[in-house]
Amino acid sequence: MTKYLIAIFLPFISPLGLFAQDNEKVPYVPTPIEVVDRMLEFAAPKKGDMVYDIGSGDGRIVIRAAKTYGVRGVGIEFDRRLVELSRAAAKNEGVAHLVEFRHQDAFKADISPATIVMLYMLPSFNKQLRPVLERQLKPGTRVVAHDYPIEGWQHAKWEEMPLMDTRPEVEPHNHILYLYHWNPSSK
Repeated sequence: MTKYLIAIFLPFISPLGLFAQDNEKVPYVPTPIEVVDRMLEFAAPKKGDMVYDIGSGDGRIVIRAAKTYGVRGVGIEFDRRLVELSRAAAKNEGVAHLVEFRHQDAFKADISPATIVMLYMLPSFNKQLRPVLERQLKPGTRVVAHDYPIEGWQHAKWEEMPLMDTRPEVEPHNHILYLYHWNPSSK
């Protein structure tokens, strides 16, 4: 199994968290803040957007979206400890009124209000999540995937960041971002 570890947009499910579908362990690996910022630039949040981060880990994407762009956000996270950490961080950053963190299984969560979805998950997770996205997202919803594309979807844009990830918990690599504009007719 590859040592590339993921989290959506970072973030993520803890090392003890399990996929609901196949019990595959998903590690918690925080997305570097430079990557978070570029993911948000890719998504181009604007007034009225609702950012959902699947596997939100410590909440950094949703919190950063609220602080930088003033948009609302929801983090979906399987690890209860990380949900509590995210809520405390949102309060500390003064954006608790804009964001919400839910302790939920991503495969059972209602993400239909999203206008932007962030992902930093393993390829197998993205593959399993794809039908959920296709069933729930409205046409035009922007989806940004970090490092791993959504199999079967055509990206509108991609970028290999010049930032080399040399953290010990991952294989050295440059971060790659994929932007999708959900359109049921262009799967």
